[in-house]
Amino acid sequence: MAMREEEKAFEPSHYEAGPAHGLLSAFEPGTRTLPAGSRIDPRFRSLPTDVVFERDVAVTLRDGVTIYVDVFRPAGTEKVPVLVAWSPYGKSHGTSPGVTALFGMLGIDNGALSGLQKFEGPDPAYWCAQGYAVCNPDPRGIARSEGDSAMFGRQEGEDCHDLIEWLAVQDWCSGKVAMSGTSYLAIAQWFTAAEQPPHLAAINPWEGLSDVYRDLVLRGGMPDTGFAERLQKHSYAGTNRREDILTEAERHPLVDDLWEDKIPQFDKVTVPAYVVASYSNTLHTAGTFRGWRRIASEDKWLRIHNTQEWPDYYDEKNVEDLRRFFDHYLKGEDNGWERTPRVRYSLLDLEGGDRIDQPADAFPPEGTTSTKYYLDGLSRTLATEPPAGAAKAVYDTEAGPGQASFVVRFDEETTLVGYPKARLWVESEGSDDMDLFVLVQKLDRHGTPLQQFTVPNHGALMQDVTERGASVLRYKGSNGRLRVSARHLDKALTTDDVPAHAFDRIEKLSPGEIVDIEVDLFPVGLVFHPGEQLRLVVSGHNALGGMMPGTRDYIPRNSGKHVVHTGGDHTSYLQLPVRTTA
Repeated sequence: MAMREEEKAFEPSHYEAGPAHGLLSAFEPGTRTLPAGSRIDPRFRSLPTDVVFERDVAVTLRDGVTIYVDVFRPAGTEKVPVLVAWSPYGKSHGTSPGVTALFGMLGIDNGALSGLQKFEGPDPAYWCAQGYAVCNPDPRGIARSEGDSAMFGRQEGEDCHDLIEWLAVQDWCSGKVAMSGTSYLAIAQWFTAAEQPPHLAAINPWEGLSDVYRDLVLRGGMPDTGFAERLQKHSYAGTNRREDILTEAERHPLVDDLWEDKIPQFDKVTVPAYVVASYSNTLHTAGTFRGWRRIASEDKWLRIHNTQEWPDYYDEKNVEDLRRFFDHYLKGEDNGWERTPRVRYSLLDLEGGDRIDQPADAFPPEGTTSTKYYLDGLSRTLATEPPAGAAKAVYDTEAGPGQASFVVRFDEETTLVGYPKARLWVESEGSDDMDLFVLVQKLDRHGTPLQQFTVPNHGALMQDVTERGASVLRYKGSNGRLRVSARHLDKALTTDDVPAHAFDRIEKLSPGEIVDIEVDLFPVGLVFHPGEQLRLVVSGHNALGGMMPGTRDYIPRNSGKHVVHTGGDHTSYLQLPVRTTA
């Protein structure tokens, strides 16, 4: 059954051009040439070549709605391919005070970019010099573009499809179009590629969630809408209405047609794809790996880095790597890209010894074995053999510490790479439901938790911001969560390594009822040296806090006591992907 448009909710939006939206936010249709050596502002890099700037170009979509786009392209008469950066962030947002201040706080050099790039998108200064055009659109409902804005879903896929087909027939275009960018610009690629625009030649989703229900608004069945609120209220500036996903989450607490519309049709994504992911992005990690696993593209590559999406995306070496991919599929260059390992993954040790670009044919790589580590509620340990007898680990959700931990020490070097999961037998005393949070940490030989910043700035401010929050910016371990009443599994999508929940029903707990749950955890690439330890934490609170600075944290709906049963008839375990061969 298709989603009915009336199921969506909307609220008024507002837009007023000015510095808050970037230096080029004024409406000034026309074409001019930006000369080599010029710069938009002294804070940004100069252009290495002449760039033709087509500003506020009107594009009409299939339903008659007009949107406005900026196009940057090389000067000259040679036809060139074009890269699309689709998101609701204004097309001149790269120079906005919010973006430049954010990059400055994180330690990212604004001077390495031209300011012509859309926030999280490809920089025209680089790409035009390499023979590519860049298109920065304002989607429907954004700035002066007509219509009501859509927050993810098939509407955006159809709209971007229409833009791609419009671009492909422009007299300066070679007919080859690709998409690139991080976060929202990556998410849009899943939906657009599923619409199969004939002229879309390749995609490059660089860290992007792929299921709005499971990754953004109701992860684990919990209404954790802090980041969605920030996105909705601050990123959809327009003159009409914007979609109200917060109201939708309240009205639609279970997966239904509205949320199905916001899950890409992965089996229809068949174009070549270069997907980039990390283990540490609490917003995007699960969705990026899910998207890579499920898209139908025969030619797909995965690179798993060890930092955060923005410094990784603009890193010179990585930009050159991406150019090889695009040169191959958009320009037909025989540059050996097809010999690039299908998977390049990172191994973190959280002590300065990370190893990146480890080649493999798959993820998890060959030679990885899913190994069960059984919880013992009596000794609070993890072991590869079930405990001798039954025991319980109990914590009070309304008093400290509000969690139960289990530890294993590795006597020899141990590498984990792949998908962990927790299978737990749990019970609630004093409530008919449980919000459970699971965290897998690495401890040093002395039992101290090890963590790692994902951005260049490690200073005092970043220490404060990430102490309990801004979890995207400091990696503290593999995490997962589940509201126990949402424990029902989707049998069609669940695998032995990655459980997938249906979120289509509510199954409350009865007094004394012990239930079996599976919790999917973020993929890992983690090395333990001899004597180091792994700690599993089962908790009634989210120790990681909100995703980004200033994002509202989720307050769990817990009361009473949580009981984790171990051993006997209730053998709870943590399943880990152990590398058994090099």
